[in-house]
Amino acid sequence: MVEHRSVNVNGIQLHIAEEGEGPLVVLLHGFPECWYSWRHQFAPLAAAGYRVVAPDQRGYARSDRPREIEAYTILHLVGDVVGLIHALGEERAVVIGHDWGAPVAWNTALLRPDVVSAVVGLSVPPQPRGPVPPLRAMRERFDGQFYWNYFETPGVADADLAADPRATFRRVLYGACGDNPHNDPPAQPLVRPGGGFLDSVEAPEKLPSWITEEDIDVFIEEYAEAGFTGGLNWYRNLDRNWELTAAWQDAAVQPPALYITGDRDLVYRFPGMEDLLPALPTLHPNLREPIILEGCGHWTQQERPQEVNAALLE
Repeated sequence: MVEHRSVNVNGIQLHIAEEGEGPLVVLLHGFPECWYSWRHQFAPLAAAGYRVVAPDQRGYARSDRPREIEAYTILHLVGDVVGLIHALGEERAVVIGHDWGAPVAWNTALLRPDVVSAVVGLSVPPQPRGPVPPLRAMRERFDGQFYWNYFETPGVADADLAADPRATFRRVLYGACGDNPHNDPPAQPLVRPGGGFLDSVEAPEKLPSWITEEDIDVFIEEYAEAGFTGGLNWYRNLDRNWELTAAWQDAAVQPPALYITGDRDLVYRFPGMEDLLPALPTLHPNLREPIILEGCGHWTQQERPQEVNAALLE
């Protein structure tokens, strides 16, 4: 059974869900998610002999939510993973991340290969550091309409997403999934001037088979107190992260690595991905052949738990 508790890490309390005994596996969720996004991974990984731990990362759900935007840089997030591994009494762990959790996993492996025995990224591959800050790059490319730029202004997306949490989770989870016919292929996630993030996605009359109304209830409950600001603050640090990681430009991920995504994932269609994916084995020699799941959207381990679990265990 999954058990819950809080752990003190770097001066904040992180809520964790854990199951099993053995070598440590840390599962890092994305946005707008929490520990529950890994509900299909706990039992299979624990049964295979692993200690599975999924934290609510800083700013999310039951974990602490520092008020300062600057408290959510990639160095803070990597520090939380390293601190969590040590707080759990371990020296090393397999680190697996999805969506925003993937950059945290990749950067933990990049900055602290001594504590990462293997790394897996779902949806988001290891991204090379570009020539200009990412928020600026997307602002110039899409005339300020890319969703990262919409998330930039404090309070705007926060209120938009919190106005009706049930509609938010139903629209976001359905909107980016492989069952949505508009994701074959997915369009660039743009927010029109004067509009909101949810405007382009109609609420589904019926949820797809991989997500239930009871699952939506859990996400709503986990976010009831926390809201969305903590997770949005991660986006607000994208340019700051670009500055902070200059020393690691062109560095390769050293631990054994795996990348899994879906061909209907919006990230799979981000600008530059058509050039990046073929180059990954050269950029990161310890990265295995990427796994591309046909018909899978953005919520990789929720949409395709059996295939993802099999790949992780292998």
